[in-house]
Amino acid sequence: MTRAGTAQRRSSAETREHVLQVAHDLFYWQGIRAVGVDRIAAEAGVAPTTLYRLWASKDDLVAAYVERADREYREWFDAATANGTPRERILSLFDALAVQTQPDRCRGCPFQMALTEFPDSETAAHRNAASNKVWVRARLGELTAGFPGHEALADQLALLMEGVYASAQALGAEGPARNARALAEALLPPSGPGRTA
Repeated sequence: MTRAGTAQRRSSAETREHVLQVAHDLFYWQGIRAVGVDRIAAEAGVAPTTLYRLWASKDDLVAAYVERADREYREWFDAATANGTPRERILSLFDALAVQTQPDRCRGCPFQMALTEFPDSETAAHRNAASNKVWVRARLGELTAGFPGHEALADQLALLMEGVYASAQALGAEGPARNARALAEALLPPSGPGRTA
């Protein structure tokens, strides 16, 4: 039992998740290179030595941050596209994207930002961010399978998603990004494959 006013000790896994959440908030909203390890440790309420026990370097922490963001993004994408016909599932993705890119939730794409800050393809952060983009394109390929010219359609939808994040970052969700669903709808043939199981 802990004394009143004394913080309960976290397990190593809980501490790791807590620090990653703090790192996510700082890296995403203020920039990866702009935020130092000491600040993350201070805001997480842990000693820098604790942080370095969990990750050998800031680069390792950044790679873990991108990997965690990728895992959460995949869950979001799959939930957004879980139900309906292929056409409905694709349009549902763009409905969810409109919610996700509201100013209180979105500064842009975390993977685009990581790729910009870590242009060296040999770094783990770059590889993890690029892996997300490969996965999204593959999932769009699965969603468009059965539509005429589905590979080109998947490419167009991937580019549209990238544009939404870039536009929302610069011009806000009420700028050109607000037209993304209508553009996706225009790209999709009026009828497509039937309802999936």
